[in-house]
Amino acid sequence: MMKLSYPQTPKCDQVDDYHGTQVADPYRWLENLNAPETESWIAAQNAVTFDYLAGIPERDAIRKRLTTLWDYAKVGAPFRRGGRYFQFRNTGLQNQDVLYVMVTPPSEGAAAEGRVLIDPNSLSADGTVALTGVSVSWDGAWLAYATSVSGSDWKSWRVRDVETGVDLDDHVEWAKFSDAAWMPDNSGFLYARYPEPEEGAAYAGANFNQQLYLHRLGSPQSDDVLIYERPDHPRWGFEPVVTDDGAYIVLHVWEGTDRRNRVFYRAIEDAVFTELISDLEAGYEFLGNTGTVFYFFSDLNAPKGQVLAIDVRRPDRASWRTLIAEADDTLERVVMAGESFVGVYLHDAYHQLRRYALDGTYLGELALPGPGAVAALHGRREDSDLFYDFSSFTIPPTVYCHDLFTGVTGVLAEAEVGFDRERYVTDQVFVTSKDGTRIPLFLVHARDWSRDGQNPTLLYGYGGFNIPVTPSFQVARIVWLEMGGVLAVANLRGGGEYGELWHKAGTVHQKQNVFDDFIACAEHLIASGVTVAGKLAIEGRSNGGLLVGACLTQRPDLFGAALPTVGVLDMLRFDKFTIGWAWVSDYGSAEDPDQFRSLYAYSPVHNVRMAVYPATLILTGDHDDRVMPAHSYKFTAALQAAQQGNAPILIRIQTKTGHGAGKPTKLLIEERADMWAFLVDALHM
Repeated sequence: MMKLSYPQTPKCDQVDDYHGTQVADPYRWLENLNAPETESWIAAQNAVTFDYLAGIPERDAIRKRLTTLWDYAKVGAPFRRGGRYFQFRNTGLQNQDVLYVMVTPPSEGAAAEGRVLIDPNSLSADGTVALTGVSVSWDGAWLAYATSVSGSDWKSWRVRDVETGVDLDDHVEWAKFSDAAWMPDNSGFLYARYPEPEEGAAYAGANFNQQLYLHRLGSPQSDDVLIYERPDHPRWGFEPVVTDDGAYIVLHVWEGTDRRNRVFYRAIEDAVFTELISDLEAGYEFLGNTGTVFYFFSDLNAPKGQVLAIDVRRPDRASWRTLIAEADDTLERVVMAGESFVGVYLHDAYHQLRRYALDGTYLGELALPGPGAVAALHGRREDSDLFYDFSSFTIPPTVYCHDLFTGVTGVLAEAEVGFDRERYVTDQVFVTSKDGTRIPLFLVHARDWSRDGQNPTLLYGYGGFNIPVTPSFQVARIVWLEMGGVLAVANLRGGGEYGELWHKAGTVHQKQNVFDDFIACAEHLIASGVTVAGKLAIEGRSNGGLLVGACLTQRPDLFGAALPTVGVLDMLRFDKFTIGWAWVSDYGSAEDPDQFRSLYAYSPVHNVRMAVYPATLILTGDHDDRVMPAHSYKFTAALQAAQQGNAPILIRIQTKTGHGAGKPTKLLIEERADMWAFLVDALHM
């Protein structure tokens, strides 16, 4: 293999002093996203990458197979509001899912019923305008819906008449990291927004000083009423909930991605919030209330989760009651439905559903088809039906309706994907990490496979922010399996598989545990005869992109290919852009001397050395305002300059896309086709 010739990436003389340590940052200029020099660099890198990918003979066939498999009817779990039912659907290859409304309860074959309420595919010719938020008024008459452009986190809210499908003139801009909460009289909704960014700073500028506003129907945004702000705490954010009895506004006060939060509330007619939980000590998620008794899902002194009851008339801790105690399995989330609690539990990283009475009495388990994942779970306290979906690595999504009073479960919609699911099996093994910790690892493979050490294997991981990785269905992975690949999915520390202690064991000074876990899984795959280093690829997105970047720089000998996607890769400057400051709870900050040392020890951009690196395809979007694409730009430049082998170091920069949410189907297929083609070439499949 001939070594590729890459575009020249000039170096600058930037050096920063971190607590007495001099750290060079030669590619700092790539952080100026709109500079002509950066735009020229992007164009030159893309030209090399797409020319290389075009030369892989299997690429077209992979894209065609992906397109064929992707073309199946997709139906989401419905939800009810104001006597109407709402449901997302996709005929197969539509760029964006379409929201339907129904006036009758969903039943067998419900996908054929209802009418289109909003089709985001009509909002842009290329599908890059996505529907990123919906909230229906109490009476079901109005839909507040948010759109985002080119994958941005910024939301613009509008209002549609559900009956006529006609939009009002209402237009609310600069919202981010907040949904809309309707007032009980249906006259308007609460939302949170940031100050309008300076020109040119929308995709890179840091986001501080979120404010909570009330928007009244038919009025301009300039008339919106400021409900709450805390300029003394610029990092605080606000997520409002209006209680189902219409009596209170409950405010989740968050600070970055920290699991812990504060909770304030006020009577709907009052002007002042009461600080019910004012200390940042645990996570609290409001579930509902019975009068003055508020129910919360919390991890207070219960790292695997519990349900608490707090009477706001007696808010002292001694008066709090535990309704559902912490269990051996992790309680991931809870909804109130049918005068009960329904909890989604994680048992060794796959889901189980359990139901409890409002006094905490256990009512039994809702049976699922097997180890898998529940993505959507919709129900309200007054509902008689619970809607949810289920899938696994090889079982496409199926939507269920469970009658909460009769206990009968029916299938509403079952995805029909054109592959033979019986060809494949899923195993779960447990790998011993460097410090002896037991790490779950799912293996998906053909029934007739052979442990001859020659299986092309893709190892996927995340390991952060208390987010569990569950065995859910992704159609693109089926193509990987059909190509003879093995899929390995690791459940690493830093995630939420085993509760808050598991999460904390992979944060700040313990972040290296996550990389050790992933490396241990890779070594297990080789030692157990599944594959060899030359046929082992690693993939991760966002925080998972950091995972791949760190493992790539620590153990380049262990892998045949790497796919770091929209990754956090400069760990000394991640908090300088957009919402990056919010990740300090997981990563720490270079402003702290001790945390700087931990970050500097593994920061991918700063740990690239002259070495033989495996084939690497770095992926990002030029409009990513979650993880600024300069992370990927700088990592690419460093790797290309340091590569001592002949394997390609490429970057694929998708234009008019962001961190991933809302990406059009067409672009998803093209991206995955390029990833699989790259692996076919790199792993000699």
